[in-house]
Amino acid sequence: MNKERLMKMAGAVRTGGKGSMRRKKKAVHKTTTTDDKRLQSTLKRIGVNAIPAIEEVNIFKDDVVIQFINPKVQASIAANTWVVSGSPQTKSMHLLTLKASHRT
Repeated sequence: MNKERLMKMAGAVRTGGKGSMRRKKKAVHKTTTTDDKRLQSTLKRIGVNAIPAIEEVNIFKDDVVIQFINPKVQASIAANTWVVSGSPQTKSMHLLTLKASHRT
């Protein structure tokens, strides 16, 4: 076994910097599914209801628009809580206003 390969293997098991102890196995972090389950249980406790037939949601922020196409929208009016789930697309404000002017 050559020296380069040995140093590469030794570096792979070191979790910290120089002088830290080597470990045989890196600690595996928990996945985010626990956070998702906690969020869903909190939303259920608040009492959110699904709102059907929402085709598009636009969130305006500075000169950028965060756009959701066919999102899952849930709301609890009493708790003043709205949940928008889906894949977002970030677009410039100028591009969105051009599309809106062509629609009319």
